[in-house]
This record gives sequence, structure tokens and C-alpha cells, in this order.
Amino acid sequence: MISSKIHAMLDYLVGLLLIAVPWLLGFADDSAATVIPVILGASTLLYSILTNYEYSVAKVIPYRIHLTIDFIAGALLLVSPWLFGFSDRIYLPHVILGAFEIVAVLLSRKAISTVHTPRHI
Repeated sequence: MISSKIHAMLDYLVGLLLIAVPWLLGFADDSAATVIPVILGASTLLYSILTNYEYSVAKVIPYRIHLTIDFIAGALLLVSPWLFGFSDRIYLPHVILGAFEIVAVLLSRKAISTVHTPRHI
């Protein structure tokens, strides 16, 4: 299982990776193949800083809502090469990162406090 703390770190890393991947893998242009991961990466960074979990700035978005957004974004990224018609040019980065996001959501849970307070008798 992935704790919310680890999930938060992954969100920032994946957000930055999504923005950079078109240039890292050489498919950066003005097409949907580039625009979609960049928009999803920037969106991930934005809603991550607003999520009610560790490493956020403002705890506005409930963690469960965040996970739902992550799942939808991952699914969109995964199918985007066929949905937007660029699968003949590039598809693996979108499929791999989209699948990673979906698996991360399915394995994530809210951290349970392990701090025990003494009981007063």
C-alpha cells in the first residue's frame, strides 16, 4: 500500500515528469501528444498543492477527491494516443504513465496514525 505521504511525493514527481517527458523523449511539438501530458502534469501540481494531505500548501481538496481526479487523469492519459489520434507516432509514454497513475491510486490509502496515547484509568 502507498501511504498518503508517499502518494504526495509521487504526485509532485509525476507532475514534473509529465511536463518534461515530451522534451526528454523527443516528441515535443504543438500536437496533442505534447499538450496533454503537459496540461495533466501542471494540473497535478496544482491540485496537489491544494489537497488535504502531507506536503500541500492549502488543504482544500479532500484526499478521496484527489484520488478520483488522479484516476481520471491516468485513464485519460492512458487512452489519449487513440482518443486524440497520435498513436501512430507515440503512445508508450502516455500508456506507461497513465497506467502508473491508475495503479498508484488503487494502491493508495490514507495514513493511519501510529501514535498511541496513554489511556487514563
